[in-house]
Amino acid sequence: MGMISAVGLVLHPERTPALTVEAVVTWSRARGAKVLGLESEVTRIGCEAMPVQAEEMTASADLLVSLGGDGTMLRAMRLSVGSRAPVLGVNVGRLGFLAEIDVPDLHAALDAIDQHRYTVEARSGVQVRFGDQEETALNDIVLIRSPGHSTASVGVMVEQQPFVRYTADAVVIATPTGSTAYSFSAGGPIVSPNAEGLLVTPVAPHSAFNRSIFLSSAERLSLEILPRSGELGVEADGRLVGRVRPGDTVEVTMLPAAARVVRLGQTTFYQRAQRKLRLTGSAEPT
Repeated sequence: MGMISAVGLVLHPERTPALTVEAVVTWSRARGAKVLGLESEVTRIGCEAMPVQAEEMTASADLLVSLGGDGTMLRAMRLSVGSRAPVLGVNVGRLGFLAEIDVPDLHAALDAIDQHRYTVEARSGVQVRFGDQEETALNDIVLIRSPGHSTASVGVMVEQQPFVRYTADAVVIATPTGSTAYSFSAGGPIVSPNAEGLLVTPVAPHSAFNRSIFLSSAERLSLEILPRSGELGVEADGRLVGRVRPGDTVEVTMLPAAARVVRLGQTTFYQRAQRKLRLTGSAEPT
């Protein structure tokens, strides 16, 4: 007996792989499984998935299938927080970090999952609270200088003690998953997704202290917007979700195992990182 009775689809906002959607519907129909999609997405492409609200999809689905790139995968992972459904990433278009398979492997992958031949990799999330707002991200939370305002000036507090101050264009609080995204482009380290902790990296820092710090998931982290700072935008996985001003505090909590990603054993994190960041050959003699 297969495990999948309902599949939830999460689609790329522009690139709509109609044939891939059709392949999921056909596979599911043959097994008597339902296909659910977010109302706003499936009505746009007129596919045969049942249109539902996000809460219903994550409550009912045994598996979420992300059809897109890393942005779509992050959205699927955010949707899955608090639900039992793991996320299968299908790479549509550009090479991603998080997707496990390419479109031609989809049928075989669904068979493998239905027959329990897969593993699940837990990915931690990061949650921030500021004012009366609470936001969750799987890659990173970024405090970023607002256009026309002065630079970000941020005090990092660990266990309620001031530790370091950054003056920078932005400060990135990344999960291990997010270590290969914005934090990496700002000079931060690659962190294994099996590590438990949060990475704090300044972007274009002007302060005397300009290094990343990596904190354990159990340590209380908060960020204080210092008096000389400009107004800062708060971004969660690249979406602007609010603003903070001097005197505000941003409380940061790590959410261990917030999302679960399907792995079929085809590539490791390190192979995907090599491929995506073009790291091969860096150590070989010429």
